[in-house]
Amino acid sequence: MLFVPGGISTKLLAATMLATMAAPALAQGAPVPAAADQAGVIADLQRQIDELKAMVAQLQAAQQTAASAAPSQPQNPVVLAQQASPSNPAPSSQAITAAAAPPAAGTPQSPPVQTASTSRGGKRWYEKLMLRGYTQMRINEIVSGDDVAPAGLSRLRSIGDSGIRDEGNFSLRRVRLILQGDVNDYLSLYLQPDFATAVSNQSVGERREGFAQLRDAYADVFPTGDKSFRIRLGQSKIPYGWENMQSSSNRLALDRTDAINSAAPGERDLGVVAYYTPPHVQRIWDRLTEDGQKLFGNYGAFGLGAFNGQGLNRTETNDNVMIVALATWPFELDGLGLDGQVLELGGSMMRNRIEIEQRTGGLSPVSYADNRIGVHAILYPQPFGLQAEWNWGRGPQFDPATQQIETRSLRGGYVQAMGRVRRSPLGPFYPFARWQYYRGGFKGAINAPRLETEELELGLEFLPTPALELTVTYGWASRREADERRFGQAEGELLRVQAQWNY
Repeated sequence: MLFVPGGISTKLLAATMLATMAAPALAQGAPVPAAADQAGVIADLQRQIDELKAMVAQLQAAQQTAASAAPSQPQNPVVLAQQASPSNPAPSSQAITAAAAPPAAGTPQSPPVQTASTSRGGKRWYEKLMLRGYTQMRINEIVSGDDVAPAGLSRLRSIGDSGIRDEGNFSLRRVRLILQGDVNDYLSLYLQPDFATAVSNQSVGERREGFAQLRDAYADVFPTGDKSFRIRLGQSKIPYGWENMQSSSNRLALDRTDAINSAAPGERDLGVVAYYTPPHVQRIWDRLTEDGQKLFGNYGAFGLGAFNGQGLNRTETNDNVMIVALATWPFELDGLGLDGQVLELGGSMMRNRIEIEQRTGGLSPVSYADNRIGVHAILYPQPFGLQAEWNWGRGPQFDPATQQIETRSLRGGYVQAMGRVRRSPLGPFYPFARWQYYRGGFKGAINAPRLETEELELGLEFLPTPALELTVTYGWASRREADERRFGQAEGELLRVQAQWNY
């Protein structure tokens, strides 16, 4: 039944009954009246129809007036529906229609109810955080050379991969799981453990694999809400060296070079670092990322940090802090006729004092100078590219003559040529060749032994699918083992294969 103001509905009902009963009354009459009588009946019906039209017009006008003067929004329709039950009948259709209608202009509305699972921004915690990771499985084979050696002589080993040894087969180099996300416009978090860490001396010196170790645990603070400037708090990468900053999941070569990685074994420490990236630089890096280039990650065009200085997951043992700075800048080469090509140049420095782990137990009673400066250059492969780094400095190194750790000079770096083929039957692939060189101490090992490394490596990485990367390398190496009790150079050839799946 249509609802209308009182009084009008009665008239409408009477008029409707009159109109519907008139025609049957004529049909049910006894004799057909004369022509004059028929004309009178028709005229009377026409008059009644005209009156009915007038009443309908009045009714429509009254309804419009009532709608414009309606009170504020009625009870929520969901509440009305919840109230309907056998003991509480459902509301009338007129009430539900009115409840579903939008509120009149200017009518105040209650704010949405906040629950424990929602934030002020309206997103739940699981909508803000992202879980991802990658796993690297390798097999290393010493094809020829000094895989074994008598006591006191170096064996062919690498500080980048402990799986390179005479009796090694398959190994998990990295099993990373990353939790990251923006808490709000001013704070983000990043947490990364590695489940492929090895622990020694578990059973009469035997090594055990598959332990979890904390790699990253930091928060980025954006003081102005603008992500071009950030302050990073916690355990994170030390901004020294371009390839040290680049993720292992994104690097072409399987391991970082000895010369650059010896500055920060494990690449991380606990401290505070500030990064700044101008919008112009960020636009260039965003374009390269969309193009599929292998960048070093957004660690800022400029970085300045202070860290404990003892290294990854090591307790601080002196009152000194390590100061590190990095600057890198991409230059677009379109003006030289190299459309889309980018050349990135930069450098980094480190000033630190460190206590070295001794073979007799504990740490050295004195702190040693650990200072470096380095430069880097990257021409991104489009389709051919070059990458090079070199650094110089002074650091702790074991002296066999005095049987003591002393501060000595160091130097070394690498040059890498690389290409990029976007399409092939095997998917995109990257051929590369890298030569590395280093002469200096390695503070990450007991007694900081001297390393003498020279290696040439040829490799090919291809991607059957974006989630799977396969890398094959063959190298010729001359190395001094990272053990101060062994002398001489170990030489040999290495065949290495890695499968990396991303998730």
